[in-house]
Amino acid sequence: MPRMALGQTWPSRPVRIVVGFPPGGATDIQARLMGEWLTQRLGQQFIVENKPGASGNIGTELVARAPADGYTLLQVVTPNAINPSLYSNLGFDFIRDIAPVICSARLAYVVVVHPSVPATTLPEFIAYAKANPGKINYGSAGSGTPQNITCELFKMMTGVNLVHVGYRGGAPAVADLISGHVQVIFAPVSEAIQHVKAGKLRALAVTTAARLDVFPDLPTVGDFLPGYEASGFAGIGAPKNTPAAIIDLLNKELNAGLADARIKSRIVDLGGTVLGGSPADFATIIADATDKWAKVIKFAGIKAD
Repeated sequence: MPRMALGQTWPSRPVRIVVGFPPGGATDIQARLMGEWLTQRLGQQFIVENKPGASGNIGTELVARAPADGYTLLQVVTPNAINPSLYSNLGFDFIRDIAPVICSARLAYVVVVHPSVPATTLPEFIAYAKANPGKINYGSAGSGTPQNITCELFKMMTGVNLVHVGYRGGAPAVADLISGHVQVIFAPVSEAIQHVKAGKLRALAVTTAARLDVFPDLPTVGDFLPGYEASGFAGIGAPKNTPAAIIDLLNKELNAGLADARIKSRIVDLGGTVLGGSPADFATIIADATDKWAKVIKFAGIKAD
């Protein structure tokens, strides 16, 4: 009875979804999609609140320290699985302090090169890189970001020597790739797709295990490098000890949202693959990603900026 009563009375006031990154990116857009859906379904405003900084750690700590009453949620993303191995002085333990609610989507990255690079396929690029060790620059949004670690995994598995150039964000990195200051980026699909369609960048492969609907003719990195897979994720979390009835209700409503054609289409356009599932499913995804990227960070000696 208490579980049922709680599910019927919550929410009785607006709920905030904290996003640890600036407005306008794929992370922010997905949070707003889910917020709009929950607003329609549950009769209270679900408001996105951007708290950028420290690769998402500022927003995450805010939620970790918030009351566990269901009125503060977190947009959980890949850096939440990366940061525990990157930062030694976090004021929270992500796996301990944030309860998973649902994984909305897997997010893909695409290997894009400047048109001047003499490679139209990934094997050609690998051969070109091996013939020019230390002469090819790859861009990222900074040390420890998904663009950085996905390329470091590629380097680890191929033995190529690419030089990392970090930027303060993905947009300036892509801008410098278009200008030819760096030669390659493992870029989020949402940041690269329009430039690929415009012919400003050349796409070689996607990093996910399967091909993407938005790039149906583009092979995966794993097609040429067996075992390679690098994908991000986006979902919703809540402070630990949030009542199970609230988490169950959120999970139910968000799974319904992910079955909605409009939301599914928007996630696909952002380079995502809709997932859904249970809180336990999301906990497994987070744990696996945390372990995987910890190994890459250690191997590559990546340090936070």
